Amino acid sequence: MGQKSLNLQLQRIGVCDSTECISTFEDDYTKFRTIWAEQGDEVSLQYAGTYALKGDLVRYGKQTMTGAIKDGLSAMSRYYLNNFQDGVRQDALDLISGRYTVGTHSPSQLQPIGSQPSFLPVASALLIGGVTVTSFTIHQAGRNTQQYLASALWAGVTAGVVAMIKANGRHLTSRPRLCHLI
Repeated sequence: MGQKSLNLQLQRIGVCDSTECISTFEDDYTKFRTIWAEQGDEVSLQYAGTYALKGDLVRYGKQTMTGAIKDGLSAMSRYYLNNFQDGVRQDALDLISGRYTVGTHSPSQLQPIGSQPSFLPVASALLIGGVTVTSFTIHQAGRNTQQYLASALWAGVTAGVVAMIKANGRHLTSRPRLCHLI
């Protein structure tokens, strides 16, 4: 859409005729794609906290292995930021945009109510530890019954942690407090 819009503007001001477009001027087209990709990165950094996905596709016209790896890392970062860091950010946007107005006679929701411990590190450590120990004991389970029972025990503990995370997932995430969206 950006390229099409630029082509129409260049044709209207007489820089290009109706048969020409920005892609016919290789140096200018490369600059345009670079600027377009960098603008996308800046907007994405402000909105999502990571660089834009598929930036190499915009810059080079094809997906590269380096770009795919960067996209994967950005996707994982976005998942973490959206689920575990974004509540306060959304509250700030709600305040600045006027979506939430502070009442003069009501208690402020901006102050933390009691202590709100984060269970995410504990749940993550239990899950990673459970998967690691289960994998290790499964590898050695064929040797004797005791190893097999240990493997089954750790698999059960890991399944229990997964069930706990699934049941209490909302308590592990960072949610907005001012305008309750969900």
